Amino acid sequence: MSYYVSPRFLDKLSVHITKNFLDIPSVKVPLILGIHGRKGEGKSFQCELAFERMGVNVVYMSAGELESPDAGDPGRLVRLRYREAAELVKVRGKMAVLMINDIDAGAGRVDQYTQYTVNTQNVNGTLMNIADNPTNVQLPGSYELEPNRRVPIIVTGNDFSTLYAPLIRDGRMEKFFWEPDRTDRVGVVSGIFEADGVQRGAVETLVDTFLDQSIDFYGAIRSRLYDEQVKALIDEVGIDRISQRVVNSEQSAPIFRKPNFNLPHLLEVGHQLVAEQRRIQEMGLAEQYNKALYFNRKLGDVDRDALKQPAPANTSSYYHKYEDSHTAGSGNGKSEYPSSPASYAGQPSSTKLTPDVVTQVNQILKQGLRLGIETVDERRFRANSWNSYGAFQGQASEAIAALESCLAENAKSYVRLVGIDPENRRRVTETIIQRPNGKVASA
Repeated sequence: MSYYVSPRFLDKLSVHITKNFLDIPSVKVPLILGIHGRKGEGKSFQCELAFERMGVNVVYMSAGELESPDAGDPGRLVRLRYREAAELVKVRGKMAVLMINDIDAGAGRVDQYTQYTVNTQNVNGTLMNIADNPTNVQLPGSYELEPNRRVPIIVTGNDFSTLYAPLIRDGRMEKFFWEPDRTDRVGVVSGIFEADGVQRGAVETLVDTFLDQSIDFYGAIRSRLYDEQVKALIDEVGIDRISQRVVNSEQSAPIFRKPNFNLPHLLEVGHQLVAEQRRIQEMGLAEQYNKALYFNRKLGDVDRDALKQPAPANTSSYYHKYEDSHTAGSGNGKSEYPSSPASYAGQPSSTKLTPDVVTQVNQILKQGLRLGIETVDERRFRANSWNSYGAFQGQASEAIAALESCLAENAKSYVRLVGIDPENRRRVTETIIQRPNGKVASA
C-alpha cells in the first residue's frame, strides 16, 4: 500500500527541519514547529511519512509523558529526549528531530476545571528555555561545557490556544494549520483503497459525499467492511472457542476474502458512520450527568434543543438562551433575557438587531466583561477555527454598531458573542447568534 504525502505538508516540514540545521547569517529560526488542526486529519501520520522521505531520525514523546506524580520529572524527560535526538545526529550523521504528539492534551488548559500543575509549568518553561538556548540544554544536577547539537522540535495538537501564550509566540514556535484540501483528501483516500482496486472516480465521489469528515473517517469505512467476515468467522468457530482459534492457535491464520468495495456499498457504510456520529451529538448525556459541562460548553457548541427544532421558513438564524453560572441577573444563576432592552436604563438599543441580542450585549458589558465578536464560515466551523471581528468594553453603542456591521458583512457565516473576564482573560459566556444565510430580525 502506498501512502500520499501532501506537497504543502512536506514543504513546510522539510523547510523547517533544514533551516534548523543551517547557519543562515542574521536570521533567527524558530526551533519549534507547531502543526495544529482538527482531529483525525492525519497530522502525526503525515509527519511520519515526511520523516521517512527525508531520512530523518525521530525521538518521540507523547502528551501522557508531560505529567507525573513526581514534580519535575516531565521537564527533565523533555531535556533528556532532546539530548538523545542531538546525540543521534552526532552518532548517525543524519538529521534528527524531537516530536511531541498532542501537546495540548498534556500541557494545554482547556477550561477553568483543568488542573494546572507544577509539572505543566515546568514543561512550558523547559520548552521555552530550549527554544531560546537550543545548544545549551543541560540535565538537572550536571553541567557540560561542550554545547549540544541544535535539533528542531515538532509538536502536534488540535487547539494551540490552550497552550501557554509565551511558548507559542513567534520566534519560538512557527505555526502551521493543517487542513487538507480536496486534492489532499483524494490523494490520501486513494492510498487507503489502492490495494482494494477502488477506481479514482469512485474515490472522488466518496470524498465529495463526505467532504466534511476527517481523514480517519475513510479508514474507518475500510475497516467496517471486514466486520461481516469477522462475524462469520466467530459464527463458524463458535463464540466460546474464538479465543483459542485466534490466539496461540496451531492452525493457520484465518483468510478473509476481499469485501465488496463498490461505490454504493462504500457510501452505505459511510452514511452508517455519519448516523452514529450524529446520534452521539444529539444525545449529549454528559450534560445531564455533569452540570459543569452544561455551564461550560465547548467552543462552537450550540443549544442542543435548538438543533432538534426546524428552522423558521424565512431565516436560519437562532437566538439561543444559555444558562450560565457566571452570568449575573438572577439569584438562581440563570440568565433570562427579557423581550426588550429597556430594562437596562441608559443603554442604547438597535433598529437592526433583535431585542434579545441587544439585551445580551448590554448584559455582558454591564458586568464589566469585554465583549468579543467572532465569525467563522461553515467549513471552518467544524474545525472550531473562529476569527475575531473585534473586542469592546464599556461602550455599548460602539459594540452594537460593530455587531450590526459584522452581521451585514458576514451574512453567510456563523457569528457569536463572547464575554471575556478582563482580569484572568477567561471566557465566561459564548452564544451563537447567527448561522449561515441567517438574518437578524428587526426590533
